[in-house]
Amino acid sequence: MEYTLENKYDLIKQDIVNNPSKNPVTIVREMMHREFISIHGPEHHYLDGAAFLTAYKNAGGDIDLERCLDELAKRAVKMPGAMCAYWGVCGSLASVGAALSVIHGTTPLSTDDYYKDNMEYTSTVLKEMSKIGGARCCKRNAFLSLVYAARFVKDKYNIPMEINDVICEFSPLNKQCIGNRCPFYRA
Repeated sequence: MEYTLENKYDLIKQDIVNNPSKNPVTIVREMMHREFISIHGPEHHYLDGAAFLTAYKNAGGDIDLERCLDELAKRAVKMPGAMCAYWGVCGSLASVGAALSVIHGTTPLSTDDYYKDNMEYTSTVLKEMSKIGGARCCKRNAFLSLVYAARFVKDKYNIPMEINDVICEFSPLNKQCIGNRCPFYRA
């Protein structure tokens, strides 16, 4: 079946909104196995932030999850595919950064610490991604974005998300897998 990006967002929201996990990687991994999620693709620009928002809520974050997911969808649909190569910014990272912005109501005019915090998070993760290099991998970047996001909100806001050792099971499906250069690769 052919899915539009909006169809994928709707299916992601339907599946994710009642997920009870406090672990954003567990949530995103479950979704990555759905037949409407591509190995690479702009659906990650919504999926990764949605997994983060869900785990954040489940870990005690005080948010209206459905409202946040809807706002994230409005922002994510504006992000083009292949941002990593064409814009120099990973879509997964931008998705989680957008989710942080949605949580805190950050705007371009914000003068509070959340504006600064969002930039701190995204710059830290982007630096780690740059050390690894390419080729593209939406799975690797999702795992990296979400692991760092869970640590970040625990340290900054005392929201105790869960994270365990991440091992990628998608390597055989990814023709561009970088193997041992990936922190989540296991032969």
